Amino acid sequence: MVRIGCRAAGAGHSAIHSATRFRQDKLGRIKLDSLVRLSKKVVGNNVVVKPEWLRVKAPQWERVGSVKGILRDLELNTVCEEASCPNIGECFNAGTATFLIMGPACTRACPYCDIDFEKKPKALDPTEPTRLAEAVRRLNLNHVVITSVNRDDLPDGGASQFVRCIEAVRNVSPNTTIEVLIPDLCGNWDALELIVQSRPEVLNHNTETVPRLYRRVRPQGSYDRSLELLRRARELAPWIYTKSGIMVGLGETDVEVQQVMRDLRAVDCDILTIGQYLQPSAKHLGVQEFVTPEQFDAWRQWGEALGFLQVVSSPLTRSSYHAEQVRSLMERHPRQ
Repeated sequence: MVRIGCRAAGAGHSAIHSATRFRQDKLGRIKLDSLVRLSKKVVGNNVVVKPEWLRVKAPQWERVGSVKGILRDLELNTVCEEASCPNIGECFNAGTATFLIMGPACTRACPYCDIDFEKKPKALDPTEPTRLAEAVRRLNLNHVVITSVNRDDLPDGGASQFVRCIEAVRNVSPNTTIEVLIPDLCGNWDALELIVQSRPEVLNHNTETVPRLYRRVRPQGSYDRSLELLRRARELAPWIYTKSGIMVGLGETDVEVQQVMRDLRAVDCDILTIGQYLQPSAKHLGVQEFVTPEQFDAWRQWGEALGFLQVVSSPLTRSSYHAEQVRSLMERHPRQ
């Protein structure tokens, strides 16, 4: 089974169930009263009122329906639908898609993520690469993102399935640029090399949050391991464009976000995405802060000054948001 969506782990974007309201602090940042302690349970029919900047226009359903039809015909499911991604209309209207392979269940249970947990997921589907490639052909995608759940049950973490999917897309659509958004592979660097050798144009691995919050937000992950993965990817393939992303609004500080940006540049990461975390359901981690668009723009400017080739930073940014823009980036900064 293949799913499609804007983010792999952490794709949830549902309303935050709480009796808590938001307020502005002295710096103009939106804070949730009582640190959204009530956000982990529904209190009557009350919900947090999102700031205006988190509201999106209704999608053009004709185009969305066309994309959905192709996905249904190929028995492909969408994470963007199930996780209520705020960008579903914009992405589907543009005919863009991010494929989530090796799912639907994940072997990790990160408390921010809306993807189902299963200790022993189903065996890999051998038809998955072919069906994914056919979707790329039918949708006439110029750029495709392939991501996955964590498959810690597999010896190579699913690296070989990534390779098969990349090869299948190349066979039917050789001019489509390919971005892979991969898990940490449990630090299996031989598996990483397999993926890199299949020559995707972009290798993305999300650091997700600041080091201090890892134990709470990403308990089975490792901040240092994520940085090492990005460093090794660039070392193995100097021509590849590396990318990472973080969520904000989980209790991190501006200083901590800036340090993550420095750490990513230290391993020569090219592209950074920063977006607002939105709680998928009452049982997930609560939102601690609604970060203002002005703060996101400040991070963008600071990241560009640090030397990132591209920083996509806004409340609605997700890992694959406007990922197709990498094609113009590649033209401006060509690599062999």
